[in-house]
Amino acid sequence: MRIRFVLAAAVCALLLAFGYYLQYFQGLEPCPLCLVQRYFFIAVAATCLAAAIHAPQRAGNAVYGGIAALFAAGGLATAARQVWLQHLPPDQVPQCGPDLYFMLENFPLSRTLKTLLAGTGECAVVDWTFLGLSIAEWSAAWFAALLAYALWLTVRALRSPRAPDATFPEVNGRYR
Repeated sequence: MRIRFVLAAAVCALLLAFGYYLQYFQGLEPCPLCLVQRYFFIAVAATCLAAAIHAPQRAGNAVYGGIAALFAAGGLATAARQVWLQHLPPDQVPQCGPDLYFMLENFPLSRTLKTLLAGTGECAVVDWTFLGLSIAEWSAAWFAALLAYALWLTVRALRSPRAPDATFPEVNGRYR
């Protein structure tokens, strides 16, 4: 199971690397919902990396897979919210708000989190597309794939046979 968790962590790392490339080399600044999606990719990657390093047995693999699935579902919900904002008519798009760093310095944490999760007008802007899909739509597709993969890992771990009991070997009913 280790290699399967490493694969999911590597996919997340590559997606994050591409996001940083778009930010630092192409000049696309991430909106608040983009930042939340980044954190969900980091959480999925960290969970899968921890599972790969820990290499637990059946139940542990199911727990790690379930946690990764929860993070992927959170990322999918966030990306879906951004896709919804991007498809709103222009007169219904919320107003742009302050950037994340300003909010963290000047607003209470609860208000900052509410604004992050609700999105602002800048979250509705489509700056980049590939094959007709925006970054948020690609993010939603990848979160859906990671969610399906994490659920598959969880079900596979639960259906795998239990490891033999490695306590004391018996020979003719007696311990050696």
